[in-house]
Amino acid sequence: MSDNAFGRMFRVTTWGESHGPAIGCVIDGCPPRIPIDIRHIQGALDRRRPGTSRFVTQRREPDEVRILSGVFEDDSITARFGLPVSTGAPIALMIENVDQRSKDYGDIRDRYRPGHADFAYDRKYGVRDYRGGGRSSARETALRVAAGSIAEQALAVISPGIEIRACMIGMGRHEIDRTRFDWSVVDNNPFWAPDPVAAKEWEKILDDVRKAGSSLGATIEVEATGAPAGLGEPVYGKFDADLAAALMSINAVKGVEIGAGFEAARLTGEENADEIRMQNGEPSFQSNNAGGVLGGITTGQPIVARFAVKPTSSILTPRRTVSNAGEDVEISTRGRHDPCVGIRAVPVGRAMMACVILDHVLRHRGQCG
Repeated sequence: MSDNAFGRMFRVTTWGESHGPAIGCVIDGCPPRIPIDIRHIQGALDRRRPGTSRFVTQRREPDEVRILSGVFEDDSITARFGLPVSTGAPIALMIENVDQRSKDYGDIRDRYRPGHADFAYDRKYGVRDYRGGGRSSARETALRVAAGSIAEQALAVISPGIEIRACMIGMGRHEIDRTRFDWSVVDNNPFWAPDPVAAKEWEKILDDVRKAGSSLGATIEVEATGAPAGLGEPVYGKFDADLAAALMSINAVKGVEIGAGFEAARLTGEENADEIRMQNGEPSFQSNNAGGVLGGITTGQPIVARFAVKPTSSILTPRRTVSNAGEDVEISTRGRHDPCVGIRAVPVGRAMMACVILDHVLRHRGQCG
């Protein structure tokens, strides 16, 4: 199996399966002398981990991360930096799996879940780990979150002032009211929603969906402010292309847009143009339909992206499918599953934004100084 890594200068390679003994990643390219706070990594993982509310899977994983290499600490380092620091060597991280229930998947070992990767995976490799999906499981995204935390800590040193945040702006057909959009309430509800009224309404909606054994999709918005202008290349290394690829690689994501995205196709040239005026001696954009990227290069405006997450494929409702023996059968997936996997995709989207920004900061520094 190839392509288990992403990024160029800041490169993350993940390993492990959903029901294996552990999952982990190796990070190449983290600059040396970056203070690494394991509490920051663990805090990010706690936002994504299962079992935190009735609205996510009840698999009980503490997601306790261990740093195996690439970080050094002694008395002189602590006196100088206050924390262990990166050495420039590969950073290896590991998280043990402690709450697997592989028996829950015994009934589907020979059957393909509609909407899941089972069929395509089996056709490609000829061998399939049916226990939670193996490498195609969203369990892998825990390592993206850990790597994203390290990326944020590195950015705080080499490109300070960048703030990255993410929220859920839609669940199924139910969307937030943009007039109530408030970043300060995102951490105060189980949906990471910027609209407290919508978040309260979603509780009843998702409770009903969960009790019915079904699932809903979601729309996630990620924003980065304070990123410098000039990141990205105009042809094959476009910043927005790399960001879209990173977000699209998250499990269950079926669509990505930057700035106005698909809405731009409905605008006139006058409406879409982000007009520019001089303000305090600097060019100032009057709107941000471009989402902070023009011609593949960042403008210094907020970088805004949204992505669509499909409903969880593992549901109790019987669905028609086929077996690996070519029989027409029905399938109903028991076990512990997210009624809306988009909830836990919020910190994953933030992590992927951080990794892409750091990768481009390092690439820009290497080319332009």
